[in-house]
Amino acid sequence: MKVSKAQAAQNRQDILEAAARLYREHGLDGIGVADVTRGAGLTHGGLYRHFASKDALVREACARAFDWSIAPLDGLPDAQAGSLAARVQSYLSPQHRDSPGSGCPAAALAVDVARAGGDLSAVFAEGVERNITRFARVIGELAPDGQPDAAQREQAMTMLSTMVGALVLARATAAAAPQLSDEILDTVCRQLLAHRQAMP
Repeated sequence: MKVSKAQAAQNRQDILEAAARLYREHGLDGIGVADVTRGAGLTHGGLYRHFASKDALVREACARAFDWSIAPLDGLPDAQAGSLAARVQSYLSPQHRDSPGSGCPAAALAVDVARAGGDLSAVFAEGVERNITRFARVIGELAPDGQPDAAQREQAMTMLSTMVGALVLARATAAAAPQLSDEILDTVCRQLLAHRQAMP
């Protein structure tokens, strides 16, 4: 049975969404093409109608994963929801630690991408750059299209790098030492927010 153009486009989007989630959950080498198509509710054979190769799928899925942004914690009043403090707390939360498939691609995929290099590194670098710029806008309380200055960019880069490192360590220690994992998240969150409040 012939698939309509609209259904083919939807199938492609479903594959990308499944791949972006599964690669973050299991790593680039932990998931095969059959796992991705099964995750999208499709058959294995259909994937290559949408992507020239597995590498092409990985690159596009990685780019799609960077559509993710630091979401504020649920239940906060609107006035606090978009604040820098809310975003830091959300990022450094046990919920984010325990949900890599729907979380930050930098924390989930950085080591895999560093090993892969090449075109995938370029896609990842573009995503990291977008995240730095978006976070710098939050720091500077700028409009979505506002351009952060050098100091806001530097602060965003420092904070994001610290947050990603803390999340990676918290995930790596969660199974064997859950108290240490929670302590890493809590300590880094408190230190970042205290440092931010102390800034002029």
